[in-house]
Amino acid sequence: MSARVLVVINSAASGPRRLGVWLADRGVEVEAIVAADQELPSTLDGYAGLVLLGGGLMPDDDHRAPWLASERALAAEAVRRDLPTLGICLGGQLLAHVAGGEVAANTGPVERGATPIHPTAAGRDDPVIATIGDGAPMIENHQDMITRLPAEAVLLASSDAVAHQAFRLGAHVRGVQFHPEASAGDLARWDDAALRGEGRSLPDLIAAAEHVDAHNTAASRRLVDAYADEVLAGVTS
Repeated sequence: MSARVLVVINSAASGPRRLGVWLADRGVEVEAIVAADQELPSTLDGYAGLVLLGGGLMPDDDHRAPWLASERALAAEAVRRDLPTLGICLGGQLLAHVAGGEVAANTGPVERGATPIHPTAAGRDDPVIATIGDGAPMIENHQDMITRLPAEAVLLASSDAVAHQAFRLGAHVRGVQFHPEASAGDLARWDDAALRGEGRSLPDLIAAAEHVDAHNTAASRRLVDAYADEVLAGVTS
């Protein structure tokens, strides 16, 4: 089996970005599918890994995004196989949902922009999340949240405001609320008017993200490299 990873794009405006570049740098073939425009595969046969990206949806928003039923099936298959998987924002919420956790819309603190993420004791021992060291700033953009992790999930990281920032199912399936694929430069495309409606300033968010961009980029690259290590190990084992 080749080191091929399926990347599911849930919002056409939010592709794999630097994550795709970094995986390719490691020799991992990235097959990115815009789920709204292309049919998702019926199985993960032939794939060495799975990445589920974010989007302004709930995991069961089938009336708005009819492809989510197929995406949930792929996520459940990844959990059963313990296939190296990275679920980001909506992708992480979807993993929690299919494994028996709970996700709620417009619930809890809203997090936008660079946010300090802190590993738990289990996170410091996790091969992927340990790459953020004692903590690192990561880009956040959510108002929905995981309110309860699946019973078998291991909590790996939290922010000051939101407990469930990263978790693991099995040995190789991880969900994160933050966006390792997003950099400070990506914030320029955010909706300034919507942020003002929340009492936030886009220029201030951009400036804060730029201030920690080097730390964010280094930690995000290490995290993606560690994920690539698991993908490549599965191919060669």
